[in-house]
Amino acid sequence: QVQLVESGGGLVQAGGSLRLSCVVSGLSFSSYHMAWFRQAPGREREFVARISWSGGNTYFADSVKGRFTISRDSAKNSLYLQMNSLKPEDTAVYYCAARGSSYYSTAMADYRYWGQGTQVTVSS
Repeated sequence: QVQLVESGGGLVQAGGSLRLSCVVSGLSFSSYHMAWFRQAPGREREFVARISWSGGNTYFADSVKGRFTISRDSAKNSLYLQMNSLKPEDTAVYYCAARGSSYYSTAMADYRYWGQGTQVTVSS
């Protein structure tokens, strides 16, 4: 059974930092491209960042570029999202997702496995 379990969300003031984690089980983690998406209240889920299976290729949404970093640790079957200089508009539920393909993607529909999400709230 494939499981993706996010953690690390919480309440933080604007300008602060949080580090999200996603522990993956039930699949060959090192063979999957991984990504973070987020969904704010009343809005559609949107792409945040992705990382290749090797960790050598990353890509970010313009809204988080320069503030967020994505990384992975295959020894721990874990994905991370370091979020710095947080803004109130970063408030959302953050989801990790896994894609088993040789091609990169930022589209939700291309990711087969999803976690349950972790809430991030940034106060002004």
